[in-house]
Amino acid sequence: MIDEKLSKEMRWRVVVDICFFRIFARKKKNNMVAFALYRLPYANEYVRAVQHKGEVEELHRYTELNGKSGYVMAPFSATADVPILLMHPDETTTHNVNDEIKRFNDLHETIAVVENERQEQMERNRYAIDFANFHTQIMNGTFKKIVLARCKEIRTQENVNAEMLFLKACERYPRMFIALVSMPRSGTWMMATPEILLEGNGKQWRTMALAGTMKLKDDLKDFDIPFGDVSKTISWSAKDIEEQRHVATYINEAIEQFTYDYVEKGPYTCRAGNLVHLRSDFTFTLKEQERLGNFLHRLHPTPAVCGLPKEDVRRFILQNECTARRYYSGFTGILNPESETHLFVSLRCMEIKDHVCVLHAGGGLLRDSIEEKEWEETEAKMETMKELLE
Repeated sequence: MIDEKLSKEMRWRVVVDICFFRIFARKKKNNMVAFALYRLPYANEYVRAVQHKGEVEELHRYTELNGKSGYVMAPFSATADVPILLMHPDETTTHNVNDEIKRFNDLHETIAVVENERQEQMERNRYAIDFANFHTQIMNGTFKKIVLARCKEIRTQENVNAEMLFLKACERYPRMFIALVSMPRSGTWMMATPEILLEGNGKQWRTMALAGTMKLKDDLKDFDIPFGDVSKTISWSAKDIEEQRHVATYINEAIEQFTYDYVEKGPYTCRAGNLVHLRSDFTFTLKEQERLGNFLHRLHPTPAVCGLPKEDVRRFILQNECTARRYYSGFTGILNPESETHLFVSLRCMEIKDHVCVLHAGGGLLRDSIEEKEWEETEAKMETMKELLE
């Protein structure tokens, strides 16, 4: 009887201890400091924004961003489990990139990676299944275009220094928006993205249609606009041209719902890392700055990361893609309707966890898409983040 009584008391104590640990862990997680480090394209300085007090604001519709300001971390599709996160920094500092790089003597050291051929084969097989499923929807005429995304897990022998990777990305990719974002609900993400979703100063605004991807060969490694050798030309396939036109047409229609005062320039070839894309630029005015959330709701996700028709494709992706995108192919950056807004599509992403870096990439599928070529395109896009570990 005594042993049985002790046994019951021990079991009860274990239950109490487990419950206490879960509450403590949840409280500790919720009290994590939220921060964002970001550097605008071609800038020599980066911003460190930190929220020490209070919790990060959670929103579930893009229209809820109307009249708001702060640092935004928005998902591909907002849900209760994956909300739009709006950080209100109580500490903001600016740092010189080159000065900060000097603090890291190991900036260019290789990070030890654990190879796993079985994992890689599983990822390849999952992609083949997804491609067959997604491409069938195009061939059946259900969708005009659909974007298929995937991820790759890279295991490391030690936890990576996220700030070091951020500075390494700033040094290696001067043309791109570099961001390192960490919030309790999202985890830690880093991206080096070439795609503007929305930028402006309260009066003039701009966005872009970016689609079509090609890897630079050796004879074109010095291609760049406006800084490189522009005498060299790049020929694009009919598939890439059609894909980019879908995105540009969609953005035209989105802007026209808010203003007719806009100008389109392009398409032209632009460089991002060792890749080039077809790009069209749009500049426009908005009379009602407080309705930026409405505009973002209409714009995001564009066909560059989703497909056409938008809502049907978005639902299909959420229900059928093997890997949940979460904050990959969402958007991130500073939102300030009365001053400066810099929001970029979250591309070339890496989610940083303990001993694991998860790379994300995707590509647009049309009728003449070929599985092996689409796979190679995602591999080329993942190189942007993978090279930071090498």
